Amino acid sequence: MSKSSSTISHGTKEAEPKLGGRGPSVPPIVGWGGDDWDNRPQGRRGPRERLHRYRLGIGLALVSIFIIFIALTSAYIVRMGTGHVDTITGDYIVDWKPLTLPGILWVNTILLIVSSVSMEFARRQVFREPLVTEEWLGMGTPTRTASLPWLGTTLVLGSAFLIGQVFAWRELYSRGVFLATNPSSSFFFMLTGAHAIHLTGGMVALMWAATVGIMARPLETRQIATDVSAWYWHAMGALWVYIFILLRFVR
Repeated sequence: MSKSSSTISHGTKEAEPKLGGRGPSVPPIVGWGGDDWDNRPQGRRGPRERLHRYRLGIGLALVSIFIIFIALTSAYIVRMGTGHVDTITGDYIVDWKPLTLPGILWVNTILLIVSSVSMEFARRQVFREPLVTEEWLGMGTPTRTASLPWLGTTLVLGSAFLIGQVFAWRELYSRGVFLATNPSSSFFFMLTGAHAIHLTGGMVALMWAATVGIMARPLETRQIATDVSAWYWHAMGALWVYIFILLRFVR
């Protein structure tokens, strides 16, 4: 009896969980606190899941935008080689006349590239771990203070870019170059105009990010607003560089 009790006791002792040791096997998520969001039910995993949903949404929107510009690029290249047959001589005449681009487009390109850099600084400030930790500890809103100046800088540079585009269009008008002047001018106005419309959408997103910052909304809201606005803005910057190279070197 005593041997059985000892065996049972020994088995029970080994089955008991050990206390202490290394702690949970899943490390805390850096930048989001020590909660194990990944093991929570879908839809209740906290701010990181919200951020992923917003990023997915902006990614799908950007894919659709890029498809539009890819289609315009294909039409641009095909139209360069097309023309008409002269009814008198029977010769095939290519009616595409290369367009001399306004010089201000170089300045506009630099402005947009610099604005993308300032936007990335704004995005990184709202995720800086020391600043985020201070906010969790109730020590003010340092991420807001650090990111707002960069957001403001991006808004100013983006506005300067759009104003520069207006100057470029006005320069062409002064030369007598309009939308229907030549196929090359038609594509110039279509490509730059479509990009300006989409960039204006990015300006709206930047104003949203700045507004939630000024109103001192919760940290995760400010992080999401700044993050998705930054990725959209970077995409618009890359898209413009692509358009500028196309117009400058493929003509």
